[in-house]
This record gives sequence, structure tokens and C-alpha cells, in this order.
Amino acid sequence: MKIAVIGQSLFGQEVYCHLRKEGHEVVGVFTVPDKDGKADPLGLEAEKDGVPVFKFPRWRVKGQALPDVVAKYQALGAELNVLPFCSQFIPMEVISAPRHGSIIYHPSLLPRHRGASAINWTLIHGDKKGGFTIFWADDGLDTGDLLLQKECEILPDDTVSTLYNRFLFPEGIKGMVQAVRLIAEGKAPRLPQPEEGATYEGIQKKETAKINWEQPAEAIHNWIRGNDKVPGAWTEACGQKLTFFNSTLNTAGLVPEGEDLPILGAHRPGVVTKVGLILFGNDDRMLLVKNIQLEDGKMIPASHFFKGADINALELTEEELVMAEAVRSAWKRILPSVLEVEDSTDFFKSGAASVDVVRLVEEVKELCDGLELENEDVYMATTFGDFIQLLVRKLRGDDKDSECIIDYVEKAMNKLTLRMPHQLFIGGMFVDAEGAKTYETINPTDGSVICQVSLAQVSDVDKAVAAAKDAFENGLWGKISARDRGRLLYRLADLMEQHQEELATIEALDAGAVYTLALKTHVGMSIQTFRYFAGWCDKIQGSTIPINHARPNRNLTLTRKEPIGVCGIVIPWNYPLMMLSWKTAACLAAGNTVVIKPAQVTPLTALKFAELTLKAGIPKGVVNILPGSGSLVGQRLSDHPDVRKIGFTGSTEVGKHIMKSCALSNVKKVSLELGGKSPLIIFADCDLSKAVQMGMSSVFFNKGENCIAAGRLFVEDSIHDQFVQKVVEEVRKMKIGNPLDRDTNHGPQNHQAHLQKLVEYCQRGVEEGATLVCGGSQVPRPGFFFEPTVFTDVEDHMSIAKEESFGPVMIISRFADGRGGPERVPAGENHYFRVLKCSSTEDRSPARKPPLHDVSSPFTTGPELGPPSQGEAKAAPPEVPPFHLLLSTQHFHGKRWWKPPAHTPVPARTSCPCPITVAFGWVRKWPQSE
Repeated sequence: MKIAVIGQSLFGQEVYCHLRKEGHEVVGVFTVPDKDGKADPLGLEAEKDGVPVFKFPRWRVKGQALPDVVAKYQALGAELNVLPFCSQFIPMEVISAPRHGSIIYHPSLLPRHRGASAINWTLIHGDKKGGFTIFWADDGLDTGDLLLQKECEILPDDTVSTLYNRFLFPEGIKGMVQAVRLIAEGKAPRLPQPEEGATYEGIQKKETAKINWEQPAEAIHNWIRGNDKVPGAWTEACGQKLTFFNSTLNTAGLVPEGEDLPILGAHRPGVVTKVGLILFGNDDRMLLVKNIQLEDGKMIPASHFFKGADINALELTEEELVMAEAVRSAWKRILPSVLEVEDSTDFFKSGAASVDVVRLVEEVKELCDGLELENEDVYMATTFGDFIQLLVRKLRGDDKDSECIIDYVEKAMNKLTLRMPHQLFIGGMFVDAEGAKTYETINPTDGSVICQVSLAQVSDVDKAVAAAKDAFENGLWGKISARDRGRLLYRLADLMEQHQEELATIEALDAGAVYTLALKTHVGMSIQTFRYFAGWCDKIQGSTIPINHARPNRNLTLTRKEPIGVCGIVIPWNYPLMMLSWKTAACLAAGNTVVIKPAQVTPLTALKFAELTLKAGIPKGVVNILPGSGSLVGQRLSDHPDVRKIGFTGSTEVGKHIMKSCALSNVKKVSLELGGKSPLIIFADCDLSKAVQMGMSSVFFNKGENCIAAGRLFVEDSIHDQFVQKVVEEVRKMKIGNPLDRDTNHGPQNHQAHLQKLVEYCQRGVEEGATLVCGGSQVPRPGFFFEPTVFTDVEDHMSIAKEESFGPVMIISRFADGRGGPERVPAGENHYFRVLKCSSTEDRSPARKPPLHDVSSPFTTGPELGPPSQGEAKAAPPEVPPFHLLLSTQHFHGKRWWKPPAHTPVPARTSCPCPITVAFGWVRKWPQSE
């Protein structure tokens, strides 16, 4: 058919494009004149196609059609007029002219809500059903015969924008095309509109959108959402007009605690909370408003109403600067009257209208890899500088709101003001636990309460896992390149370095770590870990494996390494930040998302780390942190079907339970670092001074709360007494005291229960016949201090010889001279596990290397590898990180294409033709025959 399209907007543009795709001939497009030098999208599209475009400012004067306008229209010979969205009055001389007449789109279920503000009134009246109508135009106002209707459910928090974008826009385009198809086929009905149920409401304007507070909360909510975004429901408060947007009745769990906002005529004052503005109806029910527009036009989060200056601007990367210039060009296209778009250029003050908001949202979607903006985002950031900041935050998975509503606990110490989050961190937000449950975290230096920390419940674990899964499957984290992922981890490491004094002080406050040690090890090694794994991000790749060289096929197998998904991480209390970093950095480098359960007694550095991930731009949901008990949080992570990997450091007993849960739930991958009893063997030919320092470091480092501590020392008989004497001398030199003092060597044990365990451990040693040389008791002062302890004459059957103390307790046994070492070195309880072995000798002979074949990460000190730095024995990192634990390997097989054509498809995933064995971090592929 020959069609004349009469209308405007993106909706009109889409209808026009779809009609042409259907094969119809659009003989002319009639749209509105250019505004501020900007052409309507419908006219622009038609001009590209060479279709005649007419921009009449009016069609009639004083009710009479303009003859020259009608003549130009009639010259086109249209058989049907299609009016997808039209704000002009079209005379009946034009409406009735085509052979098939004219059809119009109307965004309501006629005869209900006739008039130009139909969508607004659908929401204001609280209709449960909405939709659109396509009808035959007549000389009435939306009274013509019905051709087609489609309906949808109105959601409780729908606004004009959400209803339009979700249903009225996409389905309306399809409906218009369907209506034209029915007309072309001669099947279009003409159903008279019933008058029963007919309503007509006038155009909503700003002056008529004032909120009436003498009505229930639901009616106020409907009024606000029905006027969102245009014209905007408003009220008077604090001496100005405030316009409310983004209203919801979903206030479950909200407590109206915050700063009161007196509102003229309201039943009760509003309350500005950290999640928005709570309002009350005359029925005392609550509704929540999330955005407020001030009288000067600036849009702010409602939670920020009483706040002053905004947060600091983000520093843009090179890629983000390129993106910003592309968006600047888009602003220039939309605002042709603006000579130069500067950071202070205001979108709306430069002439932009609501249709330009839609256009800008679509332009950004194309320029920023599909980034979905809401119309309200444009209203929230009206200047170009603010808009770019908003885009960057969204691209990074960050936003202002999440940074600004952190409820800090502040403490002044160590010449710093510590600002410590204390809530759960889920989906990029700090939130209270289910039921607002909390617990006390204790300062081990004096036993005082530091603060109340949110105590995660099972439902919180489910929320965190859901956030991590969504971030992995749908979020930006899985879309950015590996190089960009590495850049984010480098940025996180830099932020940790900037905050290293604060992090080390929190470690001292919450875990009792000696500050100087925390600065170097707890925090320093954490920073190094993230930098190390940041460099690995773009170096993880699969391989191409020839499996058949016979011509002509030359078959091959391809492997591709992919992240496995959501990883649950359960970390211990001895190195709260470092253990978090060791596990988390590797997971993130491989592209996974994480749910972290810090030790219940040391949650604060993990929560501070969460804040730094926000500042680094780690997307929301990638990192989630849940302080809480192992029996609830750890168990639920182990059982959860959406968690694909568990990493745990802790006791052997709990590790066995986790392994069982992982197997029974979804056979998830699991990595366990459990308890052990590691030997240090001191030979008579050693440098005794170095051996003493090595023994001191290996036992008393970090108050003995060390997974690779020497749980038992074997000293050759001829130097035993001298070694013990020197050790006791060194122990007595140690200063026990406040971990923040720079000359302190030995701080408090981590928590009260562990202190009591050490007291009982030493009592048991004495009862079994070991000789207590020094220590063995709690230090008589406030806090959880325990004396550095030395036992001698320890025999294999004693519990202290088999069980790990995890404290500052040196267990010394002697072995006969000239034996090349003890005949048998027990590995700990049940003789199963050791974390490492270490020996001190000047003799390189094999006789000096006892057969400790079950050691998991062995190393030897002495001439073979050189003396350890500062007497501290360290295991070298593996040459290649065991990424196989954090990745799944996808396999393909097919022919090798020597010159693959451009249209070659990606080979389909199939089973691998050869089985795979994982060993020591390498993926080994064995031939089928083996």
C-alpha cells in the first residue's frame, strides 16, 4: 500500500522503518518542525531514504484546514494514513482522504483514559491492566472504531517510562505493523467503542501535579509514579518545590530512622534515610521515594537530601577518555545550537526535550557496548561532566549511592582516623543482615568492644550468591577483556597501598597483629599478591592440540580456559587480609566472582577491602563479603548449588566436613588448607646463632598464629641444652605489649577462646611429663596476651607432640648425635599431615635430608638454598599458578582450516577425544590408548 506516516518521535521512526521492511511504499512523512535546529527522528530517517518530508507548523487555522497544506498532502496519493504518535490536530479533510482512511495508536485500553495523558492516568488510577489501542480515526477525540487492542499487567512500581519501555513501545510498534497488515489483507475489523466505562482526563501539567496528602499511601504512590517523569509530582518542603521520582510501596524491613523532612500539608514528616525518603499517607502506611528534583532542576538521590558536597570525581582511564569524547560528539549531534560541549554544559538548559533523552539513552547504548541507561539517569546528571562520571561509574559497576551510604564506625588511633564499614557487603552495597542481627567484634589488646558487626544469616548467603551469579553471567565482569580485568586489579592494589597504614592499623585493632609486621606482611604481601595476579589476567589461555596428522583432515583439538563461576571463600583469623588476598586475587584474575566469609572474630579488614573494591571500580556483585558463623554462612556456601568452588583455610575437622558437603551438593571444586605439625630439624654442625633465630621466627612469628609454624623442633643432642638456653634468653628479650607500639615484638592472641585453648594446651603438656622451661600462662594484664612458651623433653606419645598449638609454643625434642636426623619424624595428629619441613645444617649430604615424603610444600634451609631472609623460612611460589582449580576447560575438535573464510563458524562444543588428568597445576592430556 501507499502510506502516509503522520507523527513524530522514535516511536514514529520505528513504525516507519518496519512498514518499509514489510514492503509498503511510504509516499510521504509529515512531522513537526525542527526545534532549536534539531530535526525529529522520524523526519531524519525518512530524509535518509529519500522519502518526501513535510514539516507543517499547523494544518488548520481557526478550525479550518489550510488549503495549500491539504493540497500538498493530496498530491501524494496515499491509500492509508498511519499516525503512530502525533501531537498536531489533523483536519478531517486529511483523515478521510485515503481509500482506507486513517489509523491511530493510543496508549490505553479505549474507551478508558481518552486524552493525551493516557499513560499517566492509567497509573494514577491504579489500574491493574493497561495496554494500547489502534483505532480508526474519526472527528471525535479518541472515539473511533476499534481495530486492535493488546493488554499487559501493570506492575506495582511501574512508571510511565517503565510501562512504555517494557510494553507500549515494543509491542505498540508490532501492533501498528499488524494493523496495517490486516488492512492490506482486507481483514481489519471496525468495532464501535462502547460508552460504558469511558473516561476522559485532561493533559497533566506541572501546576496540576501537586501531591494531595489527604489520601492513603497507595494513592500517593500512584500519583507520584503516574507523573514520573513528566510533569513530575511535587510538594513544598524546606521553602522550595520538591519533585519526587522513583516511588515504591515495597518497604518491607524498612525502619523510618533518619532525619525528619517537614512537608507542607503532609500527615507526618517525611524521613530521609540511607535508602531514600520515606513518606506517609493518611493511613500511616509508608512509601519510599528514591530520587528528588530540587527547584533549580538538579536531580539527587533522596538519601542525599541533607548532604552537602558530592564525592570526588573519578579519574578516567585512557579508554574512558576516548569514550567520553565519543559521548561528547553525541551531545553535539543532539544539541546543534551549542557551539562547544563543555563539562558545565547542561543538557536541558541547552534545549533538550524528553525525546532527546530517549535519543541520548540509545546513543549511549551504541557507544558503550550496550550499556543500559534509564531515562532518569539523564535527569540525575544534567551537565556533561556529571553525565560522564555517571557513565564511568556504571561501566565500572559502581555508583555514587553505594559509596555515599556507607555507615562507618570511626575511631582515632595510631595518628589516624579509621573509617570502618561494619555491615554485610552484597551486590556492591553495604546492608544490614536479615533481621538486623549483629554481634560484637572485640579488640584483643584490652578486651573492649570495637563495634557491632552485621551477622549474616542463611538468607543473606542466598542474596550474596545470587548477586555473584548475576555479576558473573550478566554483568560487566564477564564482558570486559582480560586486560581490563587486570587493570582493575592493579587499581585495587594501588588503593590498598594508599590505605596500607589504615589497613595495618585495623589488623592490629581487630586481630592483635603487631603493626610493623602487619604493614610489611599482612598488608604488604596482600598488595603484592593482587599485583602479581593482575599480571596473569591476560596470560590465561587454552591450547591447540593436533590429534591426527593424516591428510586430508589434519584433525585437532582446541581447549579454551573459562572461569568456573561463583567461588565461596572461607578465610581464617590469623592473617585476615592476606589470606583473603591469596584466595580472592586468583579467583578474580581467572574471571570468577566471589562470596567471602571472613573469620567471625576478624571481619573489619575484609569489610574495608570491600569499600576499596568499590573505589577501584570492581563491578557490583563481583565481590561479596559476609561476616558470620561458619555453621551458618560456611555451611550454606558449601551446600549452595550455585557455588562452583570452595576455598577454605582452617581446621582439618571442618575441612573434612566441607569436602563432604561439596560432594553431596553439586560436586563443586574444593581447595583446602588445613592443620598440620611441621618439623624443624637442628643439626649439631649448624650456625647456632642462625638456628636460634630461625627457631624463634618459625615458632613465634605473628604470635605463633602461623600455618607454616614449626610445630615441633628436633635438636641434635650435643647442642640441645645450649640451643634451649639461647632460645630462653631471646624469649626474655621479647617485648609483650600494645601491637601499635613500634617496639612491640609480641602482641595479644587473636581472641579469648584461642587464648584459653593455649592455656589448656600447656597444662596438658605439663601433665603428660614435658618440661615447661618458660611461659605457659596468660600474661597478667588486660587483653588476650599469652607468654611465649618453651617445652623440652617432649616425647612422641604426648598430645603436644602431635597436636598443633597455633600459638607461641615451642616444642623441642632431642635426637642422638651422628644419626643424620631423627629416625622418624611424626607428622602430627594421627601422623597424617605436615605443612612443610625445614632443616638447619652446613652439611649438603643426602644423609641430612630425612625422608619426609608426605610434605605438601617442602623446602630446606641451609647451604642448598641459602639462609632465609631475617631467619624466616619461605616457600617459593609455584612457577605457574594452579589456575586449573579456578577454570573450566572447554574442548573442541574439528578440522584445521589453513585459510579460514570470514563466515567460518566457531566449532560447536563437544566432548574431548582424550581424557584429562590434573596434576600439580598442569593439565596433562594422555592418549586414549593409555
